[in-house]
Amino acid sequence: MALTIAEYAEALDERHLLWPKVPPPQAVKARPFIEFLPGLKVVLWDVYGTLLRTADGKFTLFPEPEIRLQVALEKTIQEFNMWNSMYRKPGPPWQSMIQQYRDYAERLSMVPTKLKGDFTDVSLVDLWSAVIDRLFDKDYKYDQSTLGTQAGLAEKVAFFFHCNLQGTEVRPGTVRALTTIADSGCRQGLLADGQSFTLVQVMRALNLQEPLPPMTNLFTPAFNLFSYQMAIRKPSRSFYQQAIAQLAGQGIEPHEAIHVSCRLETDLVPAKAVGMKTALLACEKKGLEAPQELLKDPETRPDRLLTDISQITSIVGFG
Repeated sequence: MALTIAEYAEALDERHLLWPKVPPPQAVKARPFIEFLPGLKVVLWDVYGTLLRTADGKFTLFPEPEIRLQVALEKTIQEFNMWNSMYRKPGPPWQSMIQQYRDYAERLSMVPTKLKGDFTDVSLVDLWSAVIDRLFDKDYKYDQSTLGTQAGLAEKVAFFFHCNLQGTEVRPGTVRALTTIADSGCRQGLLADGQSFTLVQVMRALNLQEPLPPMTNLFTPAFNLFSYQMAIRKPSRSFYQQAIAQLAGQGIEPHEAIHVSCRLETDLVPAKAVGMKTALLACEKKGLEAPQELLKDPETRPDRLLTDISQITSIVGFG
């Protein structure tokens, strides 16, 4: 029987593969404002750059320097035995793949959104599915018993590729903060630009820090929303409207939820615009996006400012 993405990730662990490391954080000067905010019932977390540190401070298809992309492509080609079914050029395997990768990413980014003002999200799974389609032109074969259908294969390729493209790690004290909030009765969800494998990535990274309770004890599925599910990314207004619709479905008003992110313009400003409370996480330079004009404007500035992720417990009222 084909492996799920979680089972596939566990199988990779058994091989003790080496993944990219996240550089140490660079401190940022900021004064926390973590006064208790009454009435909160839900905490909605951003993922890449907030719960999960990355070398880029966010999710990206094109990290700098480009050699990181080259290495990730090379390892992916080797892992899934793609070389013999590729349209090859002189040079190392990644050179035959990189322009194709760029082209598909560009095409997917140009797919129009349904509503004006929304922003197209690029799914890594869709990108790799397009690459795999071309491999089948040259009689590509893979182990269907473990990797599954072509859709299942594309998801596993995308996961493996991203693990090699962007290393991830959780911030110190994250698990303790999340479990404290969960134990208090306040519910949590993930509101993020993310892929179909992002939830697995989050849970695995958290579990490396401390043993975890069941996933649904930490994050309520009804509150999770990732960009890949709507094919639009932050700061799309429709994305945030869907988030408040999901809250409403559970009897939660927008002002009873707080969105936590390290990005003000793309994440917190649109969350505030639909009625949510907001908290800016300012604990390292990489990924922090907080223009002064937005920090000063009462219409856009965050309701709270954290310099350590553990401070969320004080804001919710359990610190």
